[in-house]
Amino acid sequence: MPLWVAIPLLLLAALAVLDRLLKPSVRWLLRQRVNRALDEANRKLRIRLQPFKLTKRSVLIDRLIFDPEVIEAAERHARTNGMPREVALETVKRYAHEIVPAFNAYVYFRVGFWLSRLLARTLYRVRLAALDERALSEVPSNATVVFVMNHRSNFDYLLVSYLVAEQTALSYAVGEWARVWPIESLVRSMGAYFVRRRSRNDLYRCVLARYVAMATVEGVTQAIYPEGGLSRDGRLGSPKLGLFDYMLRAYDPAGPRDLVFVPVGINYDRVLEDRTLMRDLDPAAGRVGPLRATWTFLRFSLKNVGLASVGRWYRFGYACVKFGRPLSMRRYLAEREIDLVGLERAARFERVAALAAELMARVREVIPALPTSLVSAVLLRDPDRARSELELKAGAQALIEELEESGVSVYVPRADRDYAIRVGLRMLTLRRAVRELEGLFHTVPEELPLLRYYANSIAPDAVVTAQEVPS
Repeated sequence: MPLWVAIPLLLLAALAVLDRLLKPSVRWLLRQRVNRALDEANRKLRIRLQPFKLTKRSVLIDRLIFDPEVIEAAERHARTNGMPREVALETVKRYAHEIVPAFNAYVYFRVGFWLSRLLARTLYRVRLAALDERALSEVPSNATVVFVMNHRSNFDYLLVSYLVAEQTALSYAVGEWARVWPIESLVRSMGAYFVRRRSRNDLYRCVLARYVAMATVEGVTQAIYPEGGLSRDGRLGSPKLGLFDYMLRAYDPAGPRDLVFVPVGINYDRVLEDRTLMRDLDPAAGRVGPLRATWTFLRFSLKNVGLASVGRWYRFGYACVKFGRPLSMRRYLAEREIDLVGLERAARFERVAALAAELMARVREVIPALPTSLVSAVLLRDPDRARSELELKAGAQALIEELEESGVSVYVPRADRDYAIRVGLRMLTLRRAVRELEGLFHTVPEELPLLRYYANSIAPDAVVTAQEVPS
């Protein structure tokens, strides 16, 4: 046999032997690490990981594909579109692979927690404004808990996951923005499921609805953003009803699990993508392509690295989260004598809309007012007038009292209101939204939209009405 043939054959044989010997060992080693992470997590977590969350992804996909409601929807889709049943089932299979997560406890509690803590602490002064331990302790340990949150930034995912890491592992509903390599794999391994927020495809919505219903019945702790996307103007948006309806369709108040919604309010002194979000409201602004977006991100990162290298970099102010009063669906339905299962679609949506509006009102109550929001709101009361720092402090003091009287949560860092105003002024000055001249602070006319964006986060007239989403 020629040497040039023998060498490749020997190499291939060696690779085959190594694959047989090493692959089982590597798999065993990884499984051991995952099991250790699971055991450690379940010892520490107040809300334990449910078996459904730990089930192999392939099993969950098969369970979803062969769900009776999904099969019926596929057959209906095939008849409506004049296609073979097998083609419709292949479409269902594709949807199931797209939606179902691939939770990995080791990635979540080792990689994910480490990464979220590192980024959160590096970029912000992270604060948990309030956590009602007594109210949360009353939630049954076997209940399905759903955190209902406002959506300020894509950083919300990391921030909240980091802050509740000692309580539970969250399963997020994530939009299509994250379906890019390598973010998609990381997000799936963190237990998130993907949602096509603007899809009107009945078959897709059926597959999504059945997955959400199964996860809810099985007790998976979830986190949802009812607004359906990031706030473009800083206000709390109108809730979409899709996910609420999916969770409530199969909920049985007489069953073994309660369904508990926990409102969560999030706010930042600086939202990293604020100018990009506001740009969407400007009809004259052109669309930003991926190359320009990448260049903007790199330029922003390099600028901040440069500032840090010469000791002139500041963290982006405070990032604050507050948890509100849990709402038990078992108690809610009993008090109102509502049976959602027996209602027609229109009547059910009416009840779901009322629930969503109440939950968003509770979220509104716990969105913390931070220094940048307070100073922005004071400046906007008379944007053309220059003010001294003393005048701004007096205005902010009065605003804090107004907000507290109206039930809005106010976070005052270090319990020092003067310090809070200085923090807000410094942030807006660094953003060039405010200019200081001879001891007086002036608003920069071109940056008034930025001031409104932050003031809107504590605006009392935030929209909390519900919007129906066909399902």
